[in-house]
Amino acid sequence: MKRIATALALMVATAIGAQAEQIGEVDTAFRLLGANHKIVVEAFDDPDIRGVSCFVSRAKTGGISGTLGLAEDTSDASIACRQVGPIEFVGELEEGEEVFGRRTSVLFKRVQVVRFFDESRNTLIYLTYSDRLIDGSPKNAISAVAIRPWDAGS
Repeated sequence: MKRIATALALMVATAIGAQAEQIGEVDTAFRLLGANHKIVVEAFDDPDIRGVSCFVSRAKTGGISGTLGLAEDTSDASIACRQVGPIEFVGELEEGEEVFGRRTSVLFKRVQVVRFFDESRNTLIYLTYSDRLIDGSPKNAISAVAIRPWDAGS
């Protein structure tokens, strides 16, 4: 029963954060049966800061298990965040708040993006990494968006 509750909590947690739009994908390895292995590029807007968008590329496992949604994707991901319009804070900022998350295995693995604010440098920092219920990965990437004083419309 405890395992079911944990699995349900993980699925609910996957819904937290911004919704991504798939921008494109490229095949990285041919699979005779099922989908090819891919790199997927997704974009999402920060839900609490208007004018900032992030672009995440991540590996997506193919083959039969990938096609059926049973494969576990690797922890490889990259991120680039940019100012795409006037910056406006529309919510409370929490240090390390998840702003995007995507399930990368049936239940237990996720790639996520969390946001930090470096007040002394007036900069937003976005960190992407992969975690698992038991053991995460040290693979990570960051991107920073400097907020010029004349841009902040808070």
